[in-house]
Amino acid sequence: MVDQTESNDKGCPFGTAASAGAEHGCPVTDPTAMAEAFDAFEGPYQLDPAEALRWSRDQLPVFYAPKLGYWVVSRYDDIKAVFRDPILFSPRNVLEKITPATSEAQEILKGYDYAMARTMVNEDEPAHMERRRALLDHFMPENLEQQQDMIRRLTREKIDAFIDSGRVDLIDGMLYEVPLLVALHFLGVPEDEIATLKTFSVAHSVNTWGKPSDQKQIEVAHDVGRFWQYAGEIIEKMRAEPEGTGWMHHTIRMNAEIPEVVTDSYVHSMMMAIIVAAHETTSLASANMFKTLLTHPDAWNDICADPSLIPNAVEECLRYAGSIVAWRRQTTAPTTLNDVDLPKGAKLLIVQASGNQDERHFEAADTFDIYRDNAVDHLTFGYGAHQCMGKNIGRMEMRIFLEEVTRRLPHLRLSEQEFDYLPNTSFRGPDELWVEWDPAQNPERTNPNAIHPRRTFAVGPPARRDIARKVRIAEVRQEADGILGLTIEDAQGRPLPKWTAGSHIELCVGAYDRKYSLCGAPEDDSYRVAILREELGRGGSRHIHETLRAGAEIRMRGPSNLFKLDETAPHVVLIAGGIGITPILAMADRLKALGQSYALHYAGRSKSTMAFLDRVARDHGARLSLYAGNEGDRMDLPDMVAGLEDGAQIYACGPKGLLNALETLTKELPEGTFHFEHFSTTATGIDPENEQAFEAELTDSGLVVKVAADTTLLDAIMAAGIDVACDCREGLCGSCEVAVVEGEIDHRDMVLTRAERAESNRMMTCCSRSKNGTRIKLAL
Repeated sequence: MVDQTESNDKGCPFGTAASAGAEHGCPVTDPTAMAEAFDAFEGPYQLDPAEALRWSRDQLPVFYAPKLGYWVVSRYDDIKAVFRDPILFSPRNVLEKITPATSEAQEILKGYDYAMARTMVNEDEPAHMERRRALLDHFMPENLEQQQDMIRRLTREKIDAFIDSGRVDLIDGMLYEVPLLVALHFLGVPEDEIATLKTFSVAHSVNTWGKPSDQKQIEVAHDVGRFWQYAGEIIEKMRAEPEGTGWMHHTIRMNAEIPEVVTDSYVHSMMMAIIVAAHETTSLASANMFKTLLTHPDAWNDICADPSLIPNAVEECLRYAGSIVAWRRQTTAPTTLNDVDLPKGAKLLIVQASGNQDERHFEAADTFDIYRDNAVDHLTFGYGAHQCMGKNIGRMEMRIFLEEVTRRLPHLRLSEQEFDYLPNTSFRGPDELWVEWDPAQNPERTNPNAIHPRRTFAVGPPARRDIARKVRIAEVRQEADGILGLTIEDAQGRPLPKWTAGSHIELCVGAYDRKYSLCGAPEDDSYRVAILREELGRGGSRHIHETLRAGAEIRMRGPSNLFKLDETAPHVVLIAGGIGITPILAMADRLKALGQSYALHYAGRSKSTMAFLDRVARDHGARLSLYAGNEGDRMDLPDMVAGLEDGAQIYACGPKGLLNALETLTKELPEGTFHFEHFSTTATGIDPENEQAFEAELTDSGLVVKVAADTTLLDAIMAAGIDVACDCREGLCGSCEVAVVEGEIDHRDMVLTRAERAESNRMMTCCSRSKNGTRIKLAL
């Protein structure tokens, strides 16, 4: 076991093993040496996998670990790229013993006729997708809804048993047995041997992902062999019940109907694997969730006060402290990943826990934030063709656990304890989780209604409308003619999350939700935005100008950054038109702080309408060129583009005409030279009378989605149980982008360039559609 006493502070995980010559910060100075020393079974990785690989994310995101014999992949985009290509990066080694079995252990397994074959998680195409399609129906959101009452009943029974005790190990009291009972019910497996199954599931985890000693391997081999025989016995009992319900009964029927797809060996192997998969991961994730929330009391208290936050809190817990730490793949041909050459047959350990805390994808990634509006992007469930089919069952259980406990025991707290973890590469959760409370403060002792749920949740990812924190307007000021400046602070006086240049927030004011770029100092605990009053807009900015006053409390989403600055470019040309100065100013501030080379061009109708003139002149005067239209000043865009040095980049925000002109001028330059962000859209939404229905084939998932004339492609995909990130739903931000495999696209976004639209290899699902109602194929 790994003994661990944890705090909320994240220090250097390498301690005295790190370079003795470093005096400040985390002393990782030689990534090659760190790669050679990496040990997945000891030290930092077992204590905190994400923090242990911070050096890798920053310096060597793909490296060979000789002690493990695997290539380790630590960055979000690289992990996602591996998941997206199950042909090149085969899952065949997922259930391979990471510690080779001794000859004695192998002989013991033979004595049990152990013959574990391919299952859903480690099967190559095309067999994997054929079986997945045949067995997917039970996992669809509409078919999972009926499980909610059963989960809540089981959860209540467990809480009833300990609510007056004042102290309990949550795992023993609820979080182990309820997920197991739910898994058995879903599978249609008898519920009468829970203790036996607990022993077997631990043995399976140690056998596959652990590093047992030679003596321990003998013990584990016997348990795994008995598990194999036990799974076979269950199957035979179920075969005698042809009308039985549950997923395994359905699998057995498919075995009879299409034995060439759902084979006998597959049924036996899947029975053994899925009991662990359907139970252990949810149990561990739930324990991690309660531990994380109880060590972040502000988040716990917010959920107690507002249960609508629960779905996104669950996603953030899965991101920050998920139960699935890492998964495995093997290359089927030589390839390159993040400029690292991998040979055919290379074994990869793709560490989702590290990708989930990658600053390149998540703002302030190592901060726990239940209001994070892209928490659902986490990789804990995997991605693509092999994404966890049972993800929505796990979500459902975790939401119900959290709703029941926060309602009935809001005064819950962690007991003093050390946390033990089972050493392995891939799964993580404490063996025990002791909590305590004062039973005299139980709400139901004085309020009988406390026994009743305050909120139920639809199956699937969180509803974005619920992901918003309460903030207060600290200051209102006039930044320029028609431009209102706001300083925003947390309603409870907490520091707001840190952000990076290019970030925006979304303000929820009355019936309006509007996005605005951040333009203050990222290190401040408050935010600053500037809002142009648009008389011909859709009413949001006008409403804010007319109604918001200092002291007002509103809701806010974000921050999010979909306009990231490349801080390594040798020179950056910043171009702002009008209110487009807001993200550009933050970028100028950042480049100045870094000592990077940059130039700032700022144009407006007149100086009286240009916000932050004093600030830009004070802070960026030597790099600043101003253009006031009423004074006859005009940007010479052709000259700016022609004068770009090799490797230089342009970042621009402003009116559509400005961005279109720059797009035309840069079309022959290398890809990645021109970056832009629109601050308005011409999208008017769907007009069903003028739209055509179409079909979208999701090649990674083996599904065909029908998109009605009154439905967006994004909504149709999400209704099919496929998670797609989304932010603006107006074609402005690019967060809902998916890859197009085949088909003509009617592009309606403001993200892609004309050249990218012509290539038509990606699209924004929130607004774009198939052209002329033809079928399209998407890499989802």
